[in-house]
Order: sequence, then structure tokens, then C-alpha cells
Amino acid sequence: MEMVLALAIGVLAGSGIWLLLRPRTFQVIMGLTLISYAVNLFIFAMGRITVDAPPVINADLGADPSLYADPVPQALVLTAIVIGFATTALFLVVLLASRGLSGTDHVDGRENRS
Repeated sequence: MEMVLALAIGVLAGSGIWLLLRPRTFQVIMGLTLISYAVNLFIFAMGRITVDAPPVINADLGADPSLYADPVPQALVLTAIVIGFATTALFLVVLLASRGLSGTDHVDGRENRS
């Protein structure tokens, strides 16, 4: 399970960095989105990968922290998803405004206007 998770994080981060280096603005936005997904998976994995572990202390199990899931990374990832969605929406609005003003979606602006 850990190998699959590490591979998924690596593929998402690598694809995101590759898209960040592209000249078109939309590809840059998609690259940032993929990198944010990779970071979210990484933060989520830092909360220990446990199966069927309750996040709340149960009186029957005692207070041993190794028996419970860590709820803080889950809350951080949930917050990061909401913030990432809002940031992506803002980037798309800026992209549309930039394309309307300049007639191109290239980062360097060298593409011929169509």
C-alpha cells in the first residue's frame, strides 16, 4: 500500500512539474492543480496509514495513540482541497481576463493573435 501511495504522489508531482514548464497558461494551472493533489496525498499519508482505526478515543481500547487515526492531517487536507478549488477558480478567471485583453494564452505572449 505504501509503495502505491508513494508512486501516486511521485507521478502526480512529476506530471505537475512537467505541466508547470509548459508555455500555455491553462497547462500551468493544471500543473499547479496536480502538484496540490500530490501535496494533499503526502499530508494525508503523514497521518499514518491505518485501516479501521477510530479517530476518537474509545474507553474500551485505552489511550494508546498507536491504536487511533490522526484526524489533524485529514482536517488539513480537507481545508487544502477547499482552498485549492477557490484558487483554481481565481486562476481561471484571471486566465479568461488575460486572454480577452491580450488575445493569447501564452505565458510569454509570443503566439500570433488569432
